[in-house]
Amino acid sequence: MVKAALIVKLNWFYSLELEQVDLYTAQSQATEDIYLSKTLARIAVIEQQHVDNIAGEIRRIGGEPTKLGDVIAPILGKTFGILTGALGPQMLLKADITLEEKAMKDYKDLILQAGDDPRLFKILWDNLIDEDLHTAWFANKLKELAKI
Repeated sequence: MVKAALIVKLNWFYSLELEQVDLYTAQSQATEDIYLSKTLARIAVIEQQHVDNIAGEIRRIGGEPTKLGDVIAPILGKTFGILTGALGPQMLLKADITLEEKAMKDYKDLILQAGDDPRLFKILWDNLIDEDLHTAWFANKLKELAKI
């Protein structure tokens, strides 16, 4: 993959991960389910690690994390987090599953295109696995809530 195109793709993930940090933080504060709240807060910390890792990779290959992402993504994340939090735990989880599934698809696509950079390859795989684990937890919690 050409370096400029890779930087554009990584900036997409940078913005997405920033949005997820604020989304899960806002949702954590909006839900009354203590286990869900604590899990969302923990997931926000993991997403912040993704932000930091992606930003580091962008810089390592000669780019800069997008300033637009720094401004817009947190606003979108917080707004969407407050909205989904107000809709109740089941709608919140369904929205989060959809978002995580999109992130996983995009990570898989980039892994196939990223080339032979072992450091980047590891970071992309680590992030993909985290997103998959988040999705599985959300789906399990949703199933649990459906039984109540």
